[in-house]
Amino acid sequence: MISIPYLTALTTYFSYGLLFVFGQIRDFFRKIIDWWSANNLQGYAPICLGLEDFYIRRLYLRIQDCFGRPISSAPDAWFDVVERFSNDSNKTLKRTNKVSRCLNLGSYNYLGFAASDEYCTPRVIESLKKYSPSTCSSRVDGGTLMVHNELEECVARFVGKPAAIVFGMGYVTNSAILPVLMRKGSLIISDSLNHNSIVNGARGSGATIRVFQHNTPSHLEEVLREQIAEGQPRTHRPWKKIMVIVEGIYSMEGELCKFPEVIAICKKYKAYIYLDEAHSIGAVGKTGRGVCELLEVDTADVDIMMGTFTKSFGSCGGYIAGSKELIQYLKYTCPAHLYATSISPPAAEQIISAIKVILGEDGSSRGAQKLARIRENSNFFRSELQKMGFEVLGDNDSPVMPIMLYNPAKIPAFSRECLRQNVAVVTVAFPATPLLLARARICISASHTKEDLIKALGVISRVGDLVGIKYFPAEPRKQMEEEERMKLE
Repeated sequence: MISIPYLTALTTYFSYGLLFVFGQIRDFFRKIIDWWSANNLQGYAPICLGLEDFYIRRLYLRIQDCFGRPISSAPDAWFDVVERFSNDSNKTLKRTNKVSRCLNLGSYNYLGFAASDEYCTPRVIESLKKYSPSTCSSRVDGGTLMVHNELEECVARFVGKPAAIVFGMGYVTNSAILPVLMRKGSLIISDSLNHNSIVNGARGSGATIRVFQHNTPSHLEEVLREQIAEGQPRTHRPWKKIMVIVEGIYSMEGELCKFPEVIAICKKYKAYIYLDEAHSIGAVGKTGRGVCELLEVDTADVDIMMGTFTKSFGSCGGYIAGSKELIQYLKYTCPAHLYATSISPPAAEQIISAIKVILGEDGSSRGAQKLARIRENSNFFRSELQKMGFEVLGDNDSPVMPIMLYNPAKIPAFSRECLRQNVAVVTVAFPATPLLLARARICISASHTKEDLIKALGVISRVGDLVGIKYFPAEPRKQMEEEERMKLE
């Protein structure tokens, strides 16, 4: 749990309160102006209504230049960010012909496969020539090619499960699978900070949903025991099935799941386990096989393994891996398999080639080097940020490291100043995080060199001093130099 300093919480509440009051005043005068102006939609209710619309108009639009920045190159360690300007106080942004060459600390390019690769790229181009950019069909019609079957076999072998099924979009993998597996009379117990795709999939299933405190196995056991004792609402009949859903690495916190403890509890209460490895597969573990390998968990103890190809593999889509019976059932019933266009053949070839590089099947040790580099880069960057006095969330080995900002005024200040110094970062605020817990999310890549990271640390440190987000005392310079010397020795 994140404990916000009292003064920081107070100033953050005050800032949001000020924005809310001034927003309401502006809305009041807007209604008066609209009342006098002609309205062609008399009798219609406003299509955009509510607090979300208020938040977008009065808070988000003020800083929307910090989000959705277009790029004009591959999302490698360095990329080109297209410059934009606004003539109407940020309501609309117009692109220019100018670009800024920036250090990329925002993309999920964990292993560096998003850029041109000596092994993957030629095979992707060959696949494009052999097939096409799209199958123009669903998997059950004319959309299953040899490359799709090869990909599913490759994924199953890589994650250590008997079978797998792949989809063209990572978000849909969760949101379309959960309604198929869980129905009315079933119970879903979900981590309170699970991804939005899991939340929407669970809601669409019709199952009863209960939430346990983030990454707290003791509270998970408490919820499980209580729900098993009570049974279904009103009837108190036993649940048809119970599923616990967790993530390998939580994308907004950078924390590793306490997976061994979760598995022990699920075994004790005979609950199924659904593991979302979107950010951990390919990025952690000795051979890139995710949290199961990192935390020494047998994949046979995990009922359903989900992951995406958009992070470590430099492609698109997602997968579900499990027993042969489960995968066969999903091929008959999952709407994302039955009705959606199958994954693009070149994208499928990119994934296969990336997995072969990771496993060393390309005849080189580049995969092992990438995995070692992402681990070293992540741990080095995290430790240096903490020494500088930043509040950094997450665990060692995780390539995701959020820096807490809190105050809404510090979101655009941090983002814009970093960009001005040619470092591109991603800032995250409500509704992706709770209102008070705004942050900058740093994503480290194996393609970053030591010089890149040192430059980024220098910029972030200067901006942190300027904006005032070093919430902890920094370590003395002499002590930092001594520790660095010992590391080198």
